Amino acid sequence: MSKYKVGVNNIVHKMGLYGEYFKAIIEGKKTVEVRLNDEDRREIKVGDTIEFVSVPEQNETLKVQVSDLRKYDTFEEMYENIPFQDFDCEGWSMKEMVEGTYEIYTPEQEKQWGTLAITIKY
Repeated sequence: MSKYKVGVNNIVHKMGLYGEYFKAIIEGKKTVEVRLNDEDRREIKVGDTIEFVSVPEQNETLKVQVSDLRKYDTFEEMYENIPFQDFDCEGWSMKEMVEGTYEIYTPEQEKQWGTLAITIKY
């Protein structure tokens, strides 16, 4: 992730995002982004902007505003507290949610950093 300043107080954080989730944000179906609460994500504040770059193509960007940040020890704890529809995963099981996340992040990373639910407005 990289970041840059726009104006006096607004920081823009750049992050990659897979195409299906990119589209879901544009369509208003996805309002919460899932990340590890690693060193870069700990710098995100409510009111900041995130510029998502579609991956792997990297041919599209979209900007969203951070409206809330919620920290959890595990992805499962996050998914127990936030409706699946906020992730555009309505109808998924808890097992599918956690296993799908582990395709991106490892359980070791989850244990090291914890998790972060970023509520966004497009």
